[in-house]
Amino acid sequence: MAWRGQVVIDRNAGQGDSMAAEWLALLAALRVAIETGTDFVLLGDALAVIDQVNGRARPSGAGVQHLAAARALAGDFGIRHVKRTQNLAGIALARLDRR
Repeated sequence: MAWRGQVVIDRNAGQGDSMAAEWLALLAALRVAIETGTDFVLLGDALAVIDQVNGRARPSGAGVQHLAAARALAGDFGIRHVKRTQNLAGIALARLDRR
């Protein structure tokens, strides 16, 4: 189980471009949240994905399937936007990637 503040890396999330990576990270986060059985608040810095999830933009291409998969996992949910410079998890992952 994963809990608040714990890093979870899903090496089998999938592959793709940067937009696919954002969607795959969201899907992995939803799976972890559901697995723990806790209430969750999603924060993200990928404004394009956030706008699609929150209904402010229409997904296209693979985004349509990713959004459908997210809704199948978690139903109706939203994501709050944080600036990339405030996304501590993203900053930590970027530092891990540089090693």
